[in-house]
Order: sequence, then structure tokens, then C-alpha cells
Amino acid sequence: MRVALLHYWLTNMRGGEMVLAELCELFPEADIFTHAFAADKVASLFSRHKVRETFIGRLPGARRNCQKYLPLMPAALARLDLREYDLLISSESGPVKGVKKAPGAKHICYCHTPMRYLYDMYDVYYRDAGPAGKLAMKLFRKPLTRYDLRSAESVDLFIANSTFVAERIRRIYGRESTVVHPPVDVEFFAQVPPGTPKEDFYLVAGACVPYKHPELAIEACRRMGRKLVVAGSGPLWKKLRKNAGAEAVFIPSPSKEELRRLYASARALLFPGIEDFGIVPVECQAAGTPVIACGAGGALDTVRPGRSGLFFEEQTVETLCRAIEEFEGRRWESALCRESAERFTREVFRRKFMLAAAPFLPSADEKR
Repeated sequence: MRVALLHYWLTNMRGGEMVLAELCELFPEADIFTHAFAADKVASLFSRHKVRETFIGRLPGARRNCQKYLPLMPAALARLDLREYDLLISSESGPVKGVKKAPGAKHICYCHTPMRYLYDMYDVYYRDAGPAGKLAMKLFRKPLTRYDLRSAESVDLFIANSTFVAERIRRIYGRESTVVHPPVDVEFFAQVPPGTPKEDFYLVAGACVPYKHPELAIEACRRMGRKLVVAGSGPLWKKLRKNAGAEAVFIPSPSKEELRRLYASARALLFPGIEDFGIVPVECQAAGTPVIACGAGGALDTVRPGRSGLFFEEQTVETLCRAIEEFEGRRWESALCRESAERFTREVFRRKFMLAAAPFLPSADEKR
């Protein structure tokens, strides 16, 4: 069986790329197709595989900012020749599932989310875009939406990365999907150096971007006089730091080891955004620390209320303050947090993915 793995672009290592890395372990002979491949940043995980770019990878700046060529991606995908492959597996949050498959071939789409900037979060992305971005969104939203809906029809099996995304797939594409949560490096974050003490601060971690709402955590801690550490960078970083109170500490680019120490030392992670899945809460639980999360999105799959954290219902400073007060009135056990995180290891991902994909893979008799 010839297998092709398809991913939107390989220019950094984030959650989607970690999914692709696990798919490479499951299908070691597969070829990879992507719009842009920044070999210096991700090559070590994909060096055993033949990686082929579309023509977008040869355009100026594509390996630094591939997103700006989004309107050209359907045309680039149409030029791919995949006739020799029996199985296509796409890792998807863009238009990559629109590839053409050979007669008799099957297509499994691991969907991180339908494109948020076309559907649920169009207004958020439009508000934060510059003048050129706003113009592009107005011009290309309708044709890209038509292309996206049409391309979904050629997928034989959708796998969603969370219950939240499965509902989006059902609502937008009219398709059912199997939920297989993405892999998280639970083992690394669980290996907290002995003697790491709990300290008197709350933590926000991840990209400082509008839809994650880090400003809610900053204002809640400012009002309550609680110390907060913000670990991460992004377009809001300078503004947040300027407006934060004296109790907020900013660490713009923590190493993986430093992030593990912060997870383990914090009283709790504050997670006010609504994520498709959200790897950060799982990493934090793996380090033995509970999570105070908005009760929506992927957090509903990853946080066990009363055991590894709690939820607040509205994305407001007031509800987050009440959640912090409730959190401080309870006792929390690190072991229960780690137990919650164990549901999202790489081994669990591989087993569940292969179980979902089994109808499209050769049986033992066929292999013989």
C-alpha cells in the first residue's frame, strides 16, 4: 500500500506538526506533500521521508509566512500527481484536503479544525487584520468557502482532534467524524526535577493572540492581587506588558525545560481562551498542576472538573475571579492531574488512530 501524508505547511513545530510526526512513525514508508518545507526548522523529525513541496514553496517568503499565499493553495494542490498512492492521510486546518485521489484510493482527513478564518472566527480574524488582510478576506472568503465545502465531499473518513471540532465538522460539512485526540509529550512534562517547589503564582502560557484572551487572566490577577507569570510571545505581548500590573512577570520565549518548571511550580494554569483542542492544559496537568479553564472548546475533553481543574462559564474577568476564589477554597492532588494527562500520550494517539483507520488498511490476510 502506497501512502501519502499531506500537511498544510512544515515551517515550525507546533501541535499539527507533532501529529504529522506520529503519522510518520505509523507509516515509515510514506511520502510527505506540503506547501512549504523549512528544512532547517523541522527536518530532523521528517528526514527519513521524501518531502515534496507545491509551487508555493518556491514563492518569496513562503517558508516564513506561508499563510499569505492561501488563495493560491487550491491551484497548487490541483497540480499534485497522487495517482500512485492508495491511501491519502491529510493533517488539515486549511485547504490541503482538496487534493485529487486516484480511482479506488481512500482519503483520511485528520482535521485540527475547519478553517476558523472562514467560519466561526471570521469576525475575530477580520478585526485584527491589517488593511491588506481585510481586503484579501473580503475578496477570497466566498471562493475559498466553496472550495472547502466541495473538497470535504471527497474525504472518506474524518478524524477530529476533539469533541468540539467534531461538532464543527458536523455543522459545517454535514459529516460525522471519529475523535482521536492529538499526541502530547506527556512523558517529558511529567519528569519534573525532584524538589521543584510549588510557588505562589498563577500561569498563562502560549501565544499572546486575541482569541486566547490572556488579558482576562492579567486583569483578574491584578484585581485580586495575585502574582501572574505570562510565558509566551505574540502580537499582543508588548501591549499586555505595558498594561499589566506590577504583579505580572513576562517570559517571552521560555525553553521547553523552563516551561516544564513553570508548569510544575505554578498554583494553577489560567486558560481563558476557547481552543480547538489545547495542548498547554495537558502539558500542565502532566507536570502535576491543575487548570482553571473556560468551560468550552477542547478543554472540556482535557480537564476533569474537580479532579484536575475547574471551569468558568463566561469569558469575563468577573467569572474568572470567582473561579480563582473557588479554586483556592479546594485541595488539589498532583497525582490526579498527571492521571488526567495520561489519556493523551503518543502511544494512546497511535493506538486510537490505527483503530479508526483500520477499515482503510490491509488486513493481516491481505498482507500475507
